Amino acid sequence: MADPLWTSKAIAAATGGDEAGGFAATGVSIDTRTLEPGDLFVALAGVRDGHEFVAQAMAKGAAGALVSQDVDAPAVKVSGDVLAALEKLGVAARERAPRARRGAVTGSVGKTSVTQAVMAGLSLAGPAHSSVKSYNNHIGVPLTLARMPAGTERAVFEIGMNHAGEIGPLSRFVRPHAALVTTVGPVHTENFPDGEEGVARAKAEIFEGLEPGGVAVLNADNRWFDLLADAAKAAGATIRTFGTGARCDARLIDFQVPAHHAVVQARLDGKALDFPILQTGLHWGLNAMAVLLMLQALDVDLDKSLAALGAFEPLAGRGAEADVPVAGGAFTLIDESYNANPISMASAIATLGARAAAGRRIVALTDMLELGPGERAFHAGLAEPLASARVDLVFCAGPLMKSLWDALPPTRRGGYAETAADLAPRVAEAVSAGDVVMVKGSNGSKAGQVAQALAALGSSADARSGEAR
Repeated sequence: MADPLWTSKAIAAATGGDEAGGFAATGVSIDTRTLEPGDLFVALAGVRDGHEFVAQAMAKGAAGALVSQDVDAPAVKVSGDVLAALEKLGVAARERAPRARRGAVTGSVGKTSVTQAVMAGLSLAGPAHSSVKSYNNHIGVPLTLARMPAGTERAVFEIGMNHAGEIGPLSRFVRPHAALVTTVGPVHTENFPDGEEGVARAKAEIFEGLEPGGVAVLNADNRWFDLLADAAKAAGATIRTFGTGARCDARLIDFQVPAHHAVVQARLDGKALDFPILQTGLHWGLNAMAVLLMLQALDVDLDKSLAALGAFEPLAGRGAEADVPVAGGAFTLIDESYNANPISMASAIATLGARAAAGRRIVALTDMLELGPGERAFHAGLAEPLASARVDLVFCAGPLMKSLWDALPPTRRGGYAETAADLAPRVAEAVSAGDVVMVKGSNGSKAGQVAQALAALGSSADARSGEAR
């Protein structure tokens, strides 16, 4: 059995709760569907009250529960809000690991991939901890902290937001020694009356929790660099910059994609670097620069940083590639279906344009969400980068993508449907061996359904091949 992450006595001390039966937990869970034996089950209030699931959690092997009501299980009972108790548990986890160097990552795009790439480097340097998936909100951040073992030497946390005032409190929970803003763009702008500037100010809240003498890692190519730099300076941060400019601490010189990987040419503090990565998206040139600076700030040596970047694979739905067998050969599927906004969409389209293709370049796009009053213009505006990238066929799904469909010339129109589910078979029917096909859209507009349908063509081809044998 693994060493306990928490004992009921330690949980009670951290939260001010009362023990009702002693126990030792090896993990922390808020969801019985993903709960592992030995976890502490935290009975949060949600669509349904978490207390309704305590018995189910115990049946799945939970060690005990954190509750605010009497339950028939070993538990620590707190008065008041269980979420507040989880926050206290997270703070206690931070304070019992005083040697841990902590990083925090936010930005309009790239948060999850960059956080996990940083974690890959931290893991090579010693006991490390990070967010899983996109656990970056008012529940995910304290949960990630509460899961941090006492022996952690380095950790990185993803911090996200939909509204102003959300990042600041989360940064104060983490108290990072290094904080990164990947970039700022028109994402969640429907929630900001002052538009993109409001988004930039919200992202700048990440410096509110920065430890004294901490490092701020900033994108010097971003139009909001000065605003972010002013906020970082006000927090007493040392600013480290990445970008393409000659004065950047981590400067991207070139990014080439010879096949299913890329080669990055850069300069870090004046030192020339030339290294391969498994990512192919053009945005990974700057992402790699940001990762190098974050790892440097968290005391990871350069050799380990480059090794981590070189082995870090694209995450599912965030640029993962596969060769899918079909009649006559295979086509390349680039799965960017996890999320989309104008910045990431333009980057993905440019990346596709830079790819060599034996056949055609094809995109299947679903709606970008939460863009506010300019949403239709943002969608129609994709016609120009699609033309610049020499994309042969464009498939669109959703009422907002109808604006792009209407802006496309007839020669570039592949097909339109109201939903991703309706579009998927049309794209699947159109692809051929040699094509490079990219699928991208917001998670809420179900772009993943198109990617899944295309990936399934390989299974069908394999089945037919097996029957032929």
